[in-house]
Amino acid sequence: MAYVVGLTGGIGSGKSAAAQVFQGLGVMIVDADAIAHALTAPGGAAIEPIRAAFGGDYINAEGALDRARMRDLVFGNEAKKRQLESLLHPLIRQNADALISAASSAYAILMVPLLVESRAYRERCQRVLVVDCPEALQIARVVARSGITKEQVRAIMATQATRAERLAAADDVIDNSGDHAALRRQIEALHVRYLQFAAAAA
Repeated sequence: MAYVVGLTGGIGSGKSAAAQVFQGLGVMIVDADAIAHALTAPGGAAIEPIRAAFGGDYINAEGALDRARMRDLVFGNEAKKRQLESLLHPLIRQNADALISAASSAYAILMVPLLVESRAYRERCQRVLVVDCPEALQIARVVARSGITKEQVRAIMATQATRAERLAAADDVIDNSGDHAALRRQIEALHVRYLQFAAAAA
């Protein structure tokens, strides 16, 4: 299996922008969120288990997970949230492992928003890379791109690890408070190091 760098960061930190730069350098990106979306799309492997556990009301007319309805159900209901995660997370990890195993690049980036909160994902990574920026900038970015309120963004942030917890768990940190050129320079430097780490581990 390829050398694995776990990429994470809070909402609005710029994980996707960082992943795109790595991808441009020829690195395999394994995106846990994208896998989750595929699993809960029409015909996805999670649809029938979700229907069996929660009922057909949570599957929409197209045969996909009704995200809004499920979000309403699990928000504030820890038992239902854990039930959903117990269905989804093993499937996500299984798919992620298969993609990592098939990676042709020297190392792979495993992008997981809640990497710091999940021991199972952290154990799959040789290094943890955190994309970081001030919380005020996170909030401003999410409001600008999603049109939700600052209060809604803060509520989402409250469900994630704190900035301090993420930084404490990081082996490497990208400061994404600047422009795209600054982001790219940091990633190019990390790419050289990760190629060396991967070669040493091979």
